[in-house]
Amino acid sequence: MKAPKSIQPLIEDGLVDEVIRSLMSGKEAQVFLVRCGDEMLCAKVYKDVADRSFKKAVQYHEGRKIRNSRRQRAMEKRSKFGRDQQEVVWQNAEADALYRLAEAGVRVPKAYGLFGGVLLMELITGADGDVAPRLNDITMSAEQAIKDHATMMNYVLRMMCVGLIHGDLSEFNILQDENGPVIIDLPQVVNAAANNSAKSMLQRDVANVTQYYAQFAPQIADTHFAEEIWELHEKGELRPDFPLTGKFTFSTKEADVDSVLHLINVAYDEEMERRERLNDK
Repeated sequence: MKAPKSIQPLIEDGLVDEVIRSLMSGKEAQVFLVRCGDEMLCAKVYKDVADRSFKKAVQYHEGRKIRNSRRQRAMEKRSKFGRDQQEVVWQNAEADALYRLAEAGVRVPKAYGLFGGVLLMELITGADGDVAPRLNDITMSAEQAIKDHATMMNYVLRMMCVGLIHGDLSEFNILQDENGPVIIDLPQVVNAAANNSAKSMLQRDVANVTQYYAQFAPQIADTHFAEEIWELHEKGELRPDFPLTGKFTFSTKEADVDSVLHLINVAYDEEMERRERLNDK
């Protein structure tokens, strides 16, 4: 097929020899099957922000920092330069996450690099050599579901150990090859320590995955891995080999609403002061 405009520079530089076909088109990118020498890889082309339909993207940007203070200020002010830099951060987030998670023992596609908005990465295939299916497209035995769910919960734990939460995890962005699940689609990855929505995103990720596997093994539904992992995170006791149980005892203590409202008001006042300082610069 004719090479997309964004991949053409990679062909000219000798990184890609041929674009075979489109593999999928999602809310934030389109993925192509490409040939690089004798190897088949994926080329993920990120869509322009104007064409991207990923909901509440600003929620995922929270907590992402860059070292250049000028760029950081521009991003906070939402200037044109700042929006361009936000796109760079968004695209780099996935490549960085793939490297970090692979090192942490999480099964993700191997990243070969980000080149001008195009991420080259490993093609995950099934036993027949074809592109591996998403979980949403397969069925499995109860035994397999229990095994793979436990694997996924360990991956979520390992992600938290390096401070990351997928943020959009479900059966639609997990592939299945002969060795089990492989996590994909990570541009919206969340900084667990710096994002105020981190806990709720972790809970949603775990709930989505658990709901899928519970179709085949209903007993999985009565587990609370997100709460267990988050408690370990808050206590500073996370470690990759922690023997998760999925059991959690919820507190029956009433919330101190007045204290919570006070903290919200303090945070609001601090934010207003910060914005005034930015506007004065």
